[in-house]
This record gives sequence, C-alpha cells and structure tokens, in this order.
Amino acid sequence: MIPANVPDAAPLVYADSFDIPVLFRDGPADTPRTKWRTAKHAPWTTPDSFPAADGWYAPHTTWREIIKAATEVGRDVTPHLRNQPQYARGELIARVAPLYAYLGMHDVIPRHPLPGTVGRRLTLNPVYRFGTERTAKGAAGYRLGMTMAEWACRSLMGLGQTEHLELGGPVPVLAGEFKKASKKLPDLWGLHETEQLYWLIEAKGGNVGVQALRPGWQQLAGGSAILSGYAHRAVLVGASVRPGGDLFLTIDHSFHPGKPPLAPGGPNGAPSFPTAPGPSGTLEDQLGDNDDALIGAARAQMLAYLALRSAPTSQLRTVPLPADQTSRRRRTGLTLPLEGDAQARALRAAARGAVAEEPQQHTVRAGIRSMGLDDFLTCRIPGTEVHLGMSRRLFAACERLHREDLRIAERTPGLRAEDQRRDTQSVSEEAAEEIRLTRQRVFREQQEEARPRLRPLLRQAYEEGSAHEWSDLLHRHEEPRLDLEGDSDLLEAATPETYLAVSRHDLPHRET
Repeated sequence: MIPANVPDAAPLVYADSFDIPVLFRDGPADTPRTKWRTAKHAPWTTPDSFPAADGWYAPHTTWREIIKAATEVGRDVTPHLRNQPQYARGELIARVAPLYAYLGMHDVIPRHPLPGTVGRRLTLNPVYRFGTERTAKGAAGYRLGMTMAEWACRSLMGLGQTEHLELGGPVPVLAGEFKKASKKLPDLWGLHETEQLYWLIEAKGGNVGVQALRPGWQQLAGGSAILSGYAHRAVLVGASVRPGGDLFLTIDHSFHPGKPPLAPGGPNGAPSFPTAPGPSGTLEDQLGDNDDALIGAARAQMLAYLALRSAPTSQLRTVPLPADQTSRRRRTGLTLPLEGDAQARALRAAARGAVAEEPQQHTVRAGIRSMGLDDFLTCRIPGTEVHLGMSRRLFAACERLHREDLRIAERTPGLRAEDQRRDTQSVSEEAAEEIRLTRQRVFREQQEEARPRLRPLLRQAYEEGSAHEWSDLLHRHEEPRLDLEGDSDLLEAATPETYLAVSRHDLPHRET
C-alpha cells in the first residue's frame, strides 16, 4: 500500500511528451500492420536495461529526448571541421530538420488503454504524405531510423555512447576487422555497462517492411561473425511509420555469448569503462572520476562545441542552472526536463530578485555562483528551433580536445581536402569512398594512440574550466548575455553538463 503521506496526484505530463509503441522479437518478420494500435501493450518497467520478454511495450518520451538523440548519432564529421567550425551548425541542421519537416503528432485512443501513457503519438505529416518525392523520403527515412535507434538503445535501454562502425569496430584491438567499406556491416556499436556487453546496431527507417529488415539482419550477422569471441547483442531497430499511421518501432535482437568486454587498460590502450554508480546511458554521470568517460563525453559533444564556439557573441546567451550536478541526473531517458525541476525554478527566482539592481555582468555572475547556480553557454542553432548548450567545464575539455585533434591532423598525412581531391579525382565513387574512410580511420587510430596523453590534459582543462569567465573560454572581449528572465516559449532540459531546449510552439504539429 502507498504510504498515507504520499499525495494523490496525477503524474506530471510534459507538454511535448508522447508514446512510442515498441515491439521486441527474435528476428525480422512481416510488419504487424495495425497491431501497434490494437495490441495489448505492457508498461515499460525496465529503464536502462533490455526487457526480459518479447512483446509490445508502450514507453513514453519527450521531443527533447528525440532531438538529443538526433544531434548525437551518426558519422563523426568533426575531423572535417577543424578549420571551419561554423559548418558544425549546418550538420546539426541536417540532423534535426527532417524530423521537424516531416513528423506530426496526433491523439490516439488505443483499444487497450495503458495507465501512464499520454495518448499522443508521432505520425507523418501531410507534407511528407502528399508532397515529398521518393529520394527525399529515403533521406528522411535514414535520419529517422538513426535517430530512433539511438533513442531506443540509449534513452530507453541504457546503452552507453554509440559510435559509427565505419571507422572501426569495438575498441582498438577489434577495429582492424571492421575496416572494409565494401563489407555490409551494421551502423553503430556501443557498450552496455550494466550488461557488460557490446551491442551491434543496425537502423532502418521509413515505410519499413520485412524486405528492408532482412538485409539489416544480414549486416548484423556479418558484424557478429567478426565479434564472435566477445559477448554481444545484435539489435535491429526498424522505425516504421506509414501515411495515416503511428510511428512504432520493431526491435529484432539476438544474444551471442562469449568473453566479457575488454578490461580497463586492455590491449592497444583500450579505454577504461566507467564504473561509477548511476544510469549507464550517459558518460556525464561518471566525469568526476573517469578520464575516458571525459574524453568520450567531449568527443560526443564536439559538434555542439564547434557550433557554440563559432556563433557570434550576439547570438549567445548563458542560462542559470543549479551547480549541483546530481540535481540534473535523469530518472528516465538522458535529459531532465527543467519544468519538473523545482530546485532550478526556486534558485532562478531567487537570483532574479537578488541581482535586479546590479548593472555589472561580472558581479551578477559572481553573485549567482554564490547562490549555488552556474550559467551554461547556449545558442539557437540557425535554421532550427533547437537550443544547445554546455557547462564551462565541458566546454573547456572540448576546447582542449579540439586543440589536440588539430595537432594530430597536422601530423597525419593525407587528411587535407587538397590531398583527398588529388587521390580521388580519377577513381570510381566506391574507390574514392574507400580512400576517404581509410584516411578517417588513420586519424581515428592516431586519436586512440594519443589517449594516454589526452587523459591528464582533458582532466586539467575540465577541473580548471569552472574558474574561467566565458569571455576567456571563447577568447573574446565581451561576455555573452546572462539570461535570468528565461523564455516562456522554451521547453528546457539538461544533463549534468549539457543543455537543450525547444520551442513549445514548434513541436510536431498536431494532426486533426
């Protein structure tokens, strides 16, 4: 029985939340047609882990979680942006814009209502259904598939940071086996810390049927053959949405027993795995005592760092958040919606009252720090309604990692675009892609070889970052505007070290 002192209140429903039907099964099969709405779903009771039984589930999530997944999944393009960081914003637009362009939301009354669901689901909007040509649908399907695979594996099931498999396989000792561009291999890999398993992931999106899933299953089989000595899961995520229907996921999976993942400090300088308590799906919960988690988090946020670093000061602002990181550790998913954070609201209100009469920005910033607040740097990504940001400490770590990557690039032959044009101008497109990927892998291998040297450098930058003003970190004369008033239009979310907000008026349009 619930204790008598617990108030009888309806669960909080966030303004941008919706349900996503998910079907777990042991291999590709025919699309379940309308069963995503008529089937009896089970509640999602296993956050951060793989479910014990196959069948239909109905977890709910927020648009912010989906956008978080979209901005962090896919090919690492940052090696190409060493000297042109402003183009990071273009890559972020490419990852987010298809979701805004083609997804809508509608109310749903399922045949078997489930307590805790919110009765809204994502769908395709009329632009996609009636006005989009086939090639554009294919591109949008790829982005949808990758985004939903990232969301399902990380926000739903607690997988750690994913990496694109085209640059090599799980940890350096295995990377050499995954290098052939001609091989049909899965999209992503990651480590599930709780399960102590590698995961190989293939993503499919769009009007996904069994004919699209079977090749993905074969790609996973190819990856499993290479990884056969190590215990791992093969996970095929199909993000299926048909005109007039709901977005639902099929997750086809297989388990392969074997040796445990490589231990910390393993062969070829394998990175150590975060061991601190806390949710397994985010590296940020372990940054205080794990140098490899810090490197991984900085690398995962490099696109956001480059976008912030290259934005004009007039487009930047800082938002106050509680300095106590533990207050931002999520209960489900990767982010904590700030409208549910009473501590953040109270501290912001107190700060507004305390500094209302203070005209000096540096004095204001010092004042809010003494009140238990820190200000995160953020900006709106041009062409989107998405605001991304991060803490001083993570920004400082990203800056140091970017500087070290530049040095690695200068020492690595063939990475310049001029060299690549010369080497690829007289060969086939497939051969040119092989050359480009080989150069990227060489760069990635150099990054991994530098890991022992990077650990103390990034740790020092991270620890010292909180003592710097934003003008120092940005190498500018003026400070970004401190926003104590907030924007009532924004739905905000945070992690221990990052910030994300979306406009409440630019969520997927409600279908009528």
